[in-house]
Amino acid sequence: MIRYLSLLVLAACSAGTPHFRDVPATRVAVNGSVFDVRVRGELAEAVRINMQYAPRLGPIRDRAALAMAQVSGCPILDVLGDAAVTVGVLGCDREMAERLLLTAISRPNYECVDTGVFDDIGGDYGYQVFECTPY
Repeated sequence: MIRYLSLLVLAACSAGTPHFRDVPATRVAVNGSVFDVRVRGELAEAVRINMQYAPRLGPIRDRAALAMAQVSGCPILDVLGDAAVTVGVLGCDREMAERLLLTAISRPNYECVDTGVFDDIGGDYGYQVFECTPY
């Protein structure tokens, strides 16, 4: 009985929040973090599903944004949340992009690794550079 209960609890951990609950997830791995990403409207949600020490959003923020950008096909304007569940604001209109392409944006699974490069922009801001490949 306890085994089945623990499986139920683990399955519930990767379920989307109420706004994203009925949206199918795309699994993306970014530099050791594994996310289930869902996109609805102008928002994307990344639920971190692997065990990983991350007491605050800082170390996870760039990874979650990259995962959401890979799945949505849009740049991410802002990331809010915590180290387990993040929500990103999309920087494009996915419905318009799909109409222009006359096809749905595919949602492959990705594996991304940190290249070790940190692009510095204007001295105060910078971005980690990741290399991603679909699998």
